[in-house]
Amino acid sequence: MTAEAAPGEAWGDITPDAARRLVTAAVQAFAERGYHATTTRDIAGRAGMSPAALYIHYKTKEELLYQISKVGHQRSLAMLTEAREAEGTAAERLATAVRVFVRWHAEHHTTGRVVQYELGALAPEHYTEIVDLRRQSEDAIRSIIGDGVADGEFDVPDVSGTTLAVLSLCIDVARWFNPNGRRTPDEVGALYADLVLRMVRQTA
Repeated sequence: MTAEAAPGEAWGDITPDAARRLVTAAVQAFAERGYHATTTRDIAGRAGMSPAALYIHYKTKEELLYQISKVGHQRSLAMLTEAREAEGTAAERLATAVRVFVRWHAEHHTTGRVVQYELGALAPEHYTEIVDLRRQSEDAIRSIIGDGVADGEFDVPDVSGTTLAVLSLCIDVARWFNPNGRRTPDEVGALYADLVLRMVRQTA
C-alpha cells in the first residue's frame, strides 16, 4: 500500500473526530483488502477504537462505504461543475476539468479506488443516490464536449461515447498511481489534459 497525500483532507467536514477517524480507517482497509474481506473489527482497530465504539457512529459497514462514496462523488461533481461553468473556450474548460479530476484521483488514489470501484457493495437506495451523482458528473463533461462540437472546436462523432472514455481515463488513475513514481499528480493531470484534447481532435 502506497502512501496517500493528506489522507484525512477529504473528510475534514465529517464530525466528530471519532467518526472521521473511522472513515479514514475504512478507506485504508477497503482499499487494501476490499470491502467484502474487511470486517468492522479491522476498521475499528485501525482507528484505535473498539468494535463497539464503531457502532456509535455507523450502524453498519455499508454505512461507512456509503459515507465515503457520497463525499467522494460530491467532490468530483463539484470540481467538474466548476470547470463546466468557468469562463473560457470549451477546450480550456475540458482541459481544466480533466486536469483537476485526474490530479484528485492521483493525490487521493487510495480514496479514489474505494469511491470508484466498490459501488457494487452499496445498498440499493445508496447505490441509486451515488449513480445519480455519477450521472451528473458525466453530464458536466458531456456538456463541455458538446459545447466544443457546437463551436467547431472539437470533431467528435459520438459525444456520449467520448464522454465515457474521458471519465474512464481519469478514474483509472486511482488504480495505478504510485506517489513514488516519476510523475507528480500535477504532471499526470497535465499529461491527461493534453491526451484528452488530442482525443477530441481540437482544431486550430
